[in-house]
Amino acid sequence: MHEATGILEVYGVTTAFVACDAGCKAADVRVENFDKNKPADPTGLPVPVIVVVKFRGSVSAVRAAMEAAKIAAEGVSGVVSSHIIASPTEDTEKMLKLSGFDKT
Repeated sequence: MHEATGILEVYGVTTAFVACDAGCKAADVRVENFDKNKPADPTGLPVPVIVVVKFRGSVSAVRAAMEAAKIAAEGVSGVVSSHIIASPTEDTEKMLKLSGFDKT
């Protein structure tokens, strides 16, 4: 059985670190590599890059981490979206390892 995954998209790297810190302090979770997405037209966004924070652990731990992370992120530049996957498939597990930070 796979660990649950919480996926939190936020505006900017600083917000991602603040959210990650809050989530890790709130629950017994671990973090996958951050991912990023630079929208084609960032006009109107608070920060021109979207960063994905991925928490892993039990469903209850991930839920607690996500709630704390969302509150923390809203205090910086905001949340784009969030979702919890209770039991990721093998294909999803592979996708969770990808990171746009590895590319220029």
